[in-house]
Amino acid sequence: MAVTPSPPTPPATPPAGPQTDIGMIWRLHVDQYHAMIRAGILTTDDPVELLEGWLVTKMPKNPRHRVVTQLTREALAQLLPPAWYADAQEPITTADSEPEPDVVVVRGERRRYLDRHPGPSDLALVIEGADSSLQRDRILKKRLYAAAAIAEYWIINLIDNQIEVHTEPSASGAQSDYQQSRIYTVADTLPVVLEGREVGRLTVQDVLP
Repeated sequence: MAVTPSPPTPPATPPAGPQTDIGMIWRLHVDQYHAMIRAGILTTDDPVELLEGWLVTKMPKNPRHRVVTQLTREALAQLLPPAWYADAQEPITTADSEPEPDVVVVRGERRRYLDRHPGPSDLALVIEGADSSLQRDRILKKRLYAAAAIAEYWIINLIDNQIEVHTEPSASGAQSDYQQSRIYTVADTLPVVLEGREVGRLTVQDVLP
């Protein structure tokens, strides 16, 4: 396993207004976002998600990204104990955001979430596949997930063919970040940890195309 630190993260500053580089278009609270969905103003056909209170356009996914998402969800599903499940590209809700991560590991069974999306306390792991979205995933998404105190965040880096694993979230507003980061390459396996207990190991090569 390689333990080279991941590339340094630029200073984290909260978005102050619409920014074309990440497609910000509107400022909303989570309850306003939900109201727009209930009213049919936003539908599943709209390529948007709520990040740090901004309604932003989703990054497009190429076929390689899609395949990695499917492979990762399937590999994790084989390792998880009965009290957990793996989901893909479905919403989770935090205090100011409703992202749709590529893969999540969720506590409980699916019917538990008929009237709400999983929140930070329900999640052991959040994963984003990254090619064109790498900068957003390393900065905005990492800050967002750390601020929500999600225990572990993986970036499957499709540019460098590696998985960047971030642990020990520190929630401190605009400076929220993960305190530990490790890089796993195609020759490595990495532990799948649920609430401090390793439940299996995932081979990096198995989830990269």
